[in-house]
Amino acid sequence: MDKMSALTMFVATAEQGNFSRAADMIGKTPSALTKAVAQLEEELGTRLFDRTTRRMALTEAGHIYLEGARQALMQLQLASEGVEQLQHELRGGLRITAPPSFAPAFLNEVCCRYLRDHPQVHLEVDLSDTYADLVDGSYDLALRDGPIDLPGVIAQPLVENRMLLCASPTYLKRKGKEVTLDNYQQHDWLIFRHPLLNRHFWWVTQGDQRIRLTQPTPRVASDNYDFLLACLLDGQGLQFLPQWSAAPYLARGELVELMPEYWREPSAFGPWIHVLYLAHRRSMRKVKVFIEYLKAHWQERE
Repeated sequence: MDKMSALTMFVATAEQGNFSRAADMIGKTPSALTKAVAQLEEELGTRLFDRTTRRMALTEAGHIYLEGARQALMQLQLASEGVEQLQHELRGGLRITAPPSFAPAFLNEVCCRYLRDHPQVHLEVDLSDTYADLVDGSYDLALRDGPIDLPGVIAQPLVENRMLLCASPTYLKRKGKEVTLDNYQQHDWLIFRHPLLNRHFWWVTQGDQRIRLTQPTPRVASDNYDFLLACLLDGQGLQFLPQWSAAPYLARGELVELMPEYWREPSAFGPWIHVLYLAHRRSMRKVKVFIEYLKAHWQERE
């Protein structure tokens, strides 16, 4: 068994904490992983895992070796990608992570166009509201709002994260009254819940005036953005939406912007959506080209 294969199987086992799960993840058999780890332990003259019938955990030597193994595999990957870039055609894998709500606005069309234009590239796109670490997850790039001041990470602004108050024509017809600062609490509200968002008030601005609004009791509250968007389109209430999400529905008349003279201030998610990638991946053609596709997509929509 070659050393790089053994290191790959050791890292997978350490990350999964189980031979069977690691084998499923990398397409090997549990016995192959057991053999690879035993081979490394024999070479090193020490145990990398403490194993019992119920659990396995890295030894102190295992923790040290894991860090070195990850670095070795990353350097090999970067070297392979450097060779790939000498070829005219893009090839290999590209791993992307983003929240699920970003897919319709940012990824669906862009990924399909990217795949059509570069048939030798394969994509892995992980959509989750759970924070994904670019280093530990081995991601090539991420799309994010929120905190971006991360060590070793480059953040490029992609599109403004401006918030709009929206409702469907169905809701406005049913409710039969406009929305004002005096009566907004009498309307039905759909409110997105997130640990970073204040649950008690919003700040809105009109010109130089800054106004604090007490949040109304929601008709529907949820931590799932897509669920709330479906309720909004069905006419169940009002909702603050980012412009990048609302734009196609406003263009088709499925949603109407309300109180456009008032701007809701950016929340803890920040005023921009960013593309993030690790500094050592800045010269990768696959990453650079994908970012170019993202920017072109938004220029076409503006």
